[in-house]
Amino acid sequence: MVIIKLTKRQEEIIELVKKNQPITSEKLAEKLSVTRAALRPDLAILTMTGILEARPKVGYLYSKRGGNSIIYDYIKEVKVAEIKTKPAVVTEDTTVYDAIVQLFLEDAGTIFVTNNGHLTGAVSRKDFLKIALGNTDIHKVPVGIIMTRMPNIVTVTDNDTAYEAAKKIIEHEVDSLPVIEKTVTEDGKDILKITGKVSKTNITKLFVKLGSGN
Repeated sequence: MVIIKLTKRQEEIIELVKKNQPITSEKLAEKLSVTRAALRPDLAILTMTGILEARPKVGYLYSKRGGNSIIYDYIKEVKVAEIKTKPAVVTEDTTVYDAIVQLFLEDAGTIFVTNNGHLTGAVSRKDFLKIALGNTDIHKVPVGIIMTRMPNIVTVTDNDTAYEAAKKIIEHEVDSLPVIEKTVTEDGKDILKITGKVSKTNITKLFVKLGSGN
């Protein structure tokens, strides 16, 4: 039997669902005295791993597969280094137009921005859409002007697990996370080098791989 290590909140959610099923996320949040947003990552993990079943317009139900989910145990062991892929990267002085072209050429949801080889920011498709719909000349404006700057970017490292990466993607509602290596300069400043990315697609491919048994 596979023993799953659940968080205290996840165990509370399961017990509430067992006693009140079907139960909506609104009711669960109310009973736990938290917001629906706070519950979203836990509910996503519990449904993806088969512990709970989500039915549209009905609510959550407990699945008989429950604590024997091998997938849950496995994704707690898979490291980011095993699933990361090549990121789409531009420098801060790249024009917004050229960055948009690269975004679509690489079929990416997010472009990561560097300065002297170090990660300094990120720009999503939504960011590009906002500036493209305005009166800004995207052929002249550098991407560094519109990017979200560090430290306001959620990151992961090679040693983080696929579970942790998936949870961060859900919690922060982002398309992908940069995988970084951190070094510290002599004056104590953190320098981040981007070595890859983990996206919703990476996580989905992992689940498909597990489902196919390969």
